[in-house]
Amino acid sequence: MRKGQNPAKFVKDVARPERITVALLNYIPFLSGFYAETLDVLKASLDSMRKDAGLPFDLMVFDNGSCEEVREYLVNEKEEGRIQYLILSEKNMGKGGAWNVMLTGAPGEIIAYTDADVLFSPNWLSRSLEILETFPNVGMVTARPFRTPPEFYETTLTWARSNATLDEGQFIPWPTFLEFNLSLGQTEEENQKVYAETKDWRIQYKGVTALAGASHWQFTSYKSTLQQFLPFEMDKPMGQVRQLDRRMNDAGLLRLMVSDPLAMNMSNTMGYLRGELGGSKKKKVKSKISLAKRVLAIGLVKKILLAVYNKIFSWYYS
Repeated sequence: MRKGQNPAKFVKDVARPERITVALLNYIPFLSGFYAETLDVLKASLDSMRKDAGLPFDLMVFDNGSCEEVREYLVNEKEEGRIQYLILSEKNMGKGGAWNVMLTGAPGEIIAYTDADVLFSPNWLSRSLEILETFPNVGMVTARPFRTPPEFYETTLTWARSNATLDEGQFIPWPTFLEFNLSLGQTEEENQKVYAETKDWRIQYKGVTALAGASHWQFTSYKSTLQQFLPFEMDKPMGQVRQLDRRMNDAGLLRLMVSDPLAMNMSNTMGYLRGELGGSKKKKVKSKISLAKRVLAIGLVKKILLAVYNKIFSWYYS
């Protein structure tokens, strides 16, 4: 039997969410090996995101079954008011499963999605929103220019040829191009040929400049637009995320990027912040390869050790 009245009945106002929800997806199953520095990477990503986004936002974090140390950090961030919405999944649902929850549950009218290894520069959000709200029928905006597969932005070019000023050229400077590709584990030598043989498409519309292309690792979009592509049915945890890129292009939506680098992939280490990637602003450091590293580079040794690593990983986390 109820006693008294629920105090909530006398509350006159409730908090309203911000118009923009930044939604970050995180997965750190343990803090060793490949994942040794990933908690530091996550912290750097969150700090840079909040530093000067250019617009207010609520932060939603979906943790996809991380280890106890990472969950404790995220819970503390939530209790300190630095995360507004925190979802802790017991198991790894894969990126598609996580997207189904995040892109449906984010309360904002606009969702700025990001992987957990992205380093942001000032005004990354306001610049992304400027493009999203100026261009018509936009599917997604990524806060960094880089060269993406042309088949994923054919619709964007078709629209631009008739409705905007469209120019072809090398609008992404070589250092900016190289910086991003080095973070993916590529070499400078292999990228010189790619850079020389490919081009960028610059689009100018109502005084705002964007480049053609975007990507699933970081993007800003209207929530109502993203609803068209849910649910995602991905049977692998990774490797199928380009479904969103392809389906947006096929649906006739524009896929655009800001014209200068406001987001950077850090991958799984703090190497970028330590200046280990090379490039015009990074000092390259040459060191002798140790005997141990030469042994580890032997094909048969590498194959055996990676097989052991994979087996141990599957015992703990499959």
